[in-house]
Amino acid sequence: HVQLVESGGGSALAGGSLRLSCSLSEYDVTINCMGWFRQAPGKEREGVAATYTGGGRTYYADSVKGRFTISEDTASDTVYLQMNSLKPEDTAMYYCAANHRSILGCLTASEVADFAYWGQGTQVTVS
Repeated sequence: HVQLVESGGGSALAGGSLRLSCSLSEYDVTINCMGWFRQAPGKEREGVAATYTGGGRTYYADSVKGRFTISEDTASDTVYLQMNSLKPEDTAMYYCAANHRSILGCLTASEVADFAYWGQGTQVTVS
């Protein structure tokens, strides 16, 4: 049973940085696509970034391109989201997600339905 555990959320000033972490509690050889989503109050959950694990291929939403970086540590089954130049509109609950997808499927995976496994979320507040 795959479980995702996020950490690293918190508060930051505009222009600051935070790094989120997502760890797989149990290794699943079929998982090859990891993503980060966020949901602000009153808004739908939106895809932020995704990575095809082990391949170095990534996807970013236009709103975070050039500011956020998704990366992975395969040795520890951990995916990171480095968030720089934070803006107040980045304030949201951030969720880690995982699934098995093709390369193209992963790099276009921006919808909630594209992922089968989800973490509990970690709050990011930018002021």
